[in-house]
Amino acid sequence: MSWHKFWRGDALHRQDASIYPQRVLGYLALCLTLGCGLLEGHFTAVAGSFALYLLVYPHLSQFIVHWLGNRLECQSARLNLALVLGDAAHLGLAAGFMGFSLVPTLSLLCLLLFYILLRREPWHAMLALIALTCGAALSLVAGTSLSLETPVATTVLSLLLLVLQLALAACQLRVHNRKADALQHELATTQSKHASLARDLARYLSPQVWQMTFSRNGTGKPLLKTQRKKLTVFFSDIKGFTDLSEEMEPEDLAEILNGYLSDMTSIALKHGGTVDKFIGDCIMVFFGDGQSRGAKHDAMAAVSMAIEMRKHMRTLRQRWQAMGIHKRLEIRMGLNTGYCTVGTFGAESRLDYTVIGREVNLASRLESAAGPDEILVSAETYTLVKDEIMGRDKGHIQVKGFARPVSIYQVVDYRRDLGPARSYLAHEIPGFSMQLDAVNLRLEDIESVVSALNQALEQLQD
Repeated sequence: MSWHKFWRGDALHRQDASIYPQRVLGYLALCLTLGCGLLEGHFTAVAGSFALYLLVYPHLSQFIVHWLGNRLECQSARLNLALVLGDAAHLGLAAGFMGFSLVPTLSLLCLLLFYILLRREPWHAMLALIALTCGAALSLVAGTSLSLETPVATTVLSLLLLVLQLALAACQLRVHNRKADALQHELATTQSKHASLARDLARYLSPQVWQMTFSRNGTGKPLLKTQRKKLTVFFSDIKGFTDLSEEMEPEDLAEILNGYLSDMTSIALKHGGTVDKFIGDCIMVFFGDGQSRGAKHDAMAAVSMAIEMRKHMRTLRQRWQAMGIHKRLEIRMGLNTGYCTVGTFGAESRLDYTVIGREVNLASRLESAAGPDEILVSAETYTLVKDEIMGRDKGHIQVKGFARPVSIYQVVDYRRDLGPARSYLAHEIPGFSMQLDAVNLRLEDIESVVSALNQALEQLQD
């Protein structure tokens, strides 16, 4: 044990690193008071001998507590309490050896209470009072006589030393408060940095994966684990995007791609999908992980997302044409429902949360087989959504990993939008593009839509 560590009191609770010097100063002041009274002939020689002992006691007690803390692995709270009781008993003995002189005794009581408050354990006061009484009683048993009067010099010295100790303690508390304020400011800065980092990190994770990664459910471990689940897997890409990438500048291409991926991601999240990854213009999304409401609901949410993406693609084409991109870009999509393995895969230094299995491969194969603006689904998916979705039988395709040909269906639209009262109407040919979404059209906008249609009709008639 180094003297530096002993002086700091590292074996105790961290607050004793500052209280140990305070104890040494307190005992030194007590020794000076006893010595002054002895020189004035008011205290006995026993008090003088006790004063010499008090010069050693704070160091000896600190050494013992340090040794016990290291060797016996005692709890610091118990060691702190033992130190308080020992100090209280010694102060009781000192009060007795001073004949319970009024001013020095009151100074000792004030010093003890202040010392306890510094430890931030007010409940120690009752036990300390008992120890103080025991120490005082022991001094009476030793034959100490009562002498409430105190010489002037001893009285003044005890008061001055008490004020000095309180002033030093106040300065110490002020320094600690400044350090606490600095630490609080540093903590606030660190929390702000972590919050900013968390927001940046959230951009690279889907909300479902983010929630499972940082939700530990009382186990201390993330909830991400590999398991088998019935999922609906979605793939999409843009037909003609590869050719467009060879014609455009990288900056312009990146702007178009990022805008497209941003819009499609918003649609996926709106329907509760988990965005797995982007591979160029390809998007992979799956439904049924996290808070699933059943395979039928997941499949319906996935198909609804695909239909909305197809509708939104018409809006994007108009936006791109306004930017001078006249090449027709069309989306194609494939969906399949089945049992997949979902979880974390990869190396210890790099993990990816994704889904694998032949059902995933089938969804990817359906996307590759789809035509422009076409949504292809497997028979498993169509069985789950056919009550609300109109589909067209597209026959069979042969897929690697499947012994028999796989039945596929083309998603036409919602059944409610195919009758006379349909809510969605779209028509797009070179030189003309129109979309009518009656569900989302506001009543106050109907007049402006009619006006625009009349202007278009007049233009065509001219």
